Amino acid sequence: MSVPDHDQAEEIVWQGRFITAKRRGRWEYVARSRNIRAAVILATIEGDVLLVEQYRVPLGKRCLELPAGLIGDDAEGEDDLVAAGRELEEETGYRAGRLEDLGTFYSSPGMVSESFTLVRASELERTGPGGGTEGENITAHRVPLGKLSAFAAARRAEGCGIDVRVLMLLAGDFLGE
Repeated sequence: MSVPDHDQAEEIVWQGRFITAKRRGRWEYVARSRNIRAAVILATIEGDVLLVEQYRVPLGKRCLELPAGLIGDDAEGEDDLVAAGRELEEETGYRAGRLEDLGTFYSSPGMVSESFTLVRASELERTGPGGGTEGENITAHRVPLGKLSAFAAARRAEGCGIDVRVLMLLAGDFLGE
């Protein structure tokens, strides 16, 4: 099967510190600059899941998300699991005794080439308040999985965005399971 624009040259339209806008044939898309990747952390403890909420400028509002962060934004060649552990502790105040790489995923492949490594965090220990690094203003939530649908609905009703990755935890509710 022929893929239109597959063999066209990739053109950088604009590049910033973290984002690069590109064009290949008719396609316009965005990529992370400097080979930066992301880690998204699925952290559970005693039937609860750890979520974070923070203001997202592109949305113009706060967003409920799984903890996540960039790999290699400050240290080139940073290990995915090391970055995930660091981000989890910074954002939620929990340190993982065990981190497991669940694979690479793409959140919006029609317009963004960014991938993320999904990491399962377990054997969690509370080490601090979380909240992210200075200026991030992250609120950490520990939510019982059985109450996640109601929690997300309440946050949405208050004007909070819901990241698509939270959907994987809500899938059973949407599928009627």
